[in-house]
Amino acid sequence: MCLRYGFSERVLSKPGVYAQPVQFPDRHVSGHNDNDRWSECADLLPRLLRDGTGYDCGLVGKLHLAGAYQREVPDSRGHGVRVFAPEVRPSDDGYRVFRWSHSPFDDWGRRHAYANWVRDRGFDLRELRRCGPIPAECHQTTFCADVAIEFVAGPLHSPWLVSMNPFDPHPPFDPPSDYLSHFDPAAMPGPVFRTSDLDAQAGLAEVDFQSAAQLPDPATDGPRKAAYHAMIELIDENIGRVIKALEDSGQRDRTLIIFMSDHGDMLGDHGLWGKGCRFYEGLIRVPLVVSWPGHVREGVVSDALVELTDLAPTLMEVAGLAVPAELPGRSLWPLLTGREPTHSHREFVRCDYHGALDLGRGPRHSHGTMIRTAGWKLVQYHGSGLGELFDLEQDPMEFDNRWDDSASANLRRHMAGLISEVS
Repeated sequence: MCLRYGFSERVLSKPGVYAQPVQFPDRHVSGHNDNDRWSECADLLPRLLRDGTGYDCGLVGKLHLAGAYQREVPDSRGHGVRVFAPEVRPSDDGYRVFRWSHSPFDDWGRRHAYANWVRDRGFDLRELRRCGPIPAECHQTTFCADVAIEFVAGPLHSPWLVSMNPFDPHPPFDPPSDYLSHFDPAAMPGPVFRTSDLDAQAGLAEVDFQSAAQLPDPATDGPRKAAYHAMIELIDENIGRVIKALEDSGQRDRTLIIFMSDHGDMLGDHGLWGKGCRFYEGLIRVPLVVSWPGHVREGVVSDALVELTDLAPTLMEVAGLAVPAELPGRSLWPLLTGREPTHSHREFVRCDYHGALDLGRGPRHSHGTMIRTAGWKLVQYHGSGLGELFDLEQDPMEFDNRWDDSASANLRRHMAGLISEVS
């Protein structure tokens, strides 16, 4: 079943659960990637599953909550050598297998599982990157699939969960050459853009983002979009490999699969590339596909408003665990199984950004919250007096900011009030 609207690839057997904290960032007071420590902030669901039902849990790829785990090389910001002890990894995260890879670069020392995997195959990751695009057989996405397949092949304590977290699709936009050849840069769709976007982004210049707004340039935009599509094709192929491994081992019919992403990329929309403290649809409307033969309805596409926070109570329900009352999510299981209407789940959804990027601006970081209903979207950039209000029925591409429109003042106040309602 595909739910078209979600807010953050996990393969789970006899059902499992999303492996990140299940509260909004303002609850656990940690909204960035490079945490030196995590375990005191909030429980991770693999731990709850392990302790509550005996799940055997594994991770391969990213886990940004422990972004500094065991790094032992000079860091890129010039702060000297950062050496973190093994206990810096979330000390009770619930994972028995932890094949961690923060990035696709050889920049983390000897404890980088992906670089070690490449080395075991007779290659050097740093040298491969120096010579050009990484071949598919040495790509970080292939690494994630290989380790996930190794995990599901066992030996396992049943039930099990594996969190498979490839880095792509993501800058530096460097897919294997043979995948890139499948896409014509000249045939890539153009961005969602009007010249008024330049003024709109100039008005938000003090709010963190990875790029400044610029005019579309087909000479560079087309090749970057083609590379993005090629990375997605590589992910699709490797997910197919994992599903085939489940089928070959007789586990597919008892395995719940959830496919999602943590964020999108602007890809030139509104003049922006990358991500940051913005809440346009291209960034926050991420994939959410759920499959479990015989349990989840097949071939159904839902336009219901859902959040990734909904996955925790969903899968805790399926696993037979009590759902803590303080969790903000709402179980999707009735929607997935047809016990609730296909296109109805929430009146509004929320998305937060709290200082996630270090853009070299010192202690100041941006903070923002989005509230989206079926027809409207409000964005409040905290502490700046700036905001956005979009009529998504009349303005689905988000060009006309109604934040200062007196005719929309009551609606703005009402939607802003919803932020405190779920804080």
